[in-house]
Amino acid sequence: MIGRRRLPEERPGVAPVGYKVAGLLLSADGDRAAFAGVSIGRSRAYEVDAEAHCAYGRRHAPPAPRCDCGFYSLADRAEARALMCVTEYRHAALLRVDVLGRYIRYERGFRSGRQRVASVWVGACRCGNPAELLVDAGTGVVGRRGLIGSCTGCAVGRVGLSFGSYARLADVPVAADASPYVPRGEGDLVPQLVAEVTLLQARLDRCQEQLGRLLGADPE
Repeated sequence: MIGRRRLPEERPGVAPVGYKVAGLLLSADGDRAAFAGVSIGRSRAYEVDAEAHCAYGRRHAPPAPRCDCGFYSLADRAEARALMCVTEYRHAALLRVDVLGRYIRYERGFRSGRQRVASVWVGACRCGNPAELLVDAGTGVVGRRGLIGSCTGCAVGRVGLSFGSYARLADVPVAADASPYVPRGEGDLVPQLVAEVTLLQARLDRCQEQLGRLLGADPE
């Protein structure tokens, strides 16, 4: 008789760290923060400290070796952040999580039975500028509204929630993603444009001065 396949046990002194993208949620009464997955778990909200449940309703404790249930996270922050370039994840948040309980290592990270959110970085505004607050995303799950990052300009006329308020509800640090994806060399574009505008303005001033002299020389 073949026995059940057992997961290898690791007993690290410190919980492994993982990174993932997720949606931000706010309870209908506005007093609880939560998160949602971006793939098979997008319809299920989870708290800051959460235990996984099999998304297929099977009666086993995640992560089961012969199932793909559990909390997924990547070991490399840069790799997780690169997912925010994918169209459907462009306005998701980046989470740093502590991998807790039983977990399975795979080639890119972890699949665990528990996790604890440790930090949140909010994605860019829809206009591309860094987010400065959170606004209603127009999405959600039962009892919870979805939130996305917004700059103050795009948030005019909309109800917003500060990062600090969300951080207090979640009891984790919340900040904007401070390193937006900018093509190499793009940072030199603005100074170059300023220099060109300055040169054009100087030429315009000179033309106006010459025109004034010509008009002043004509007899009245």
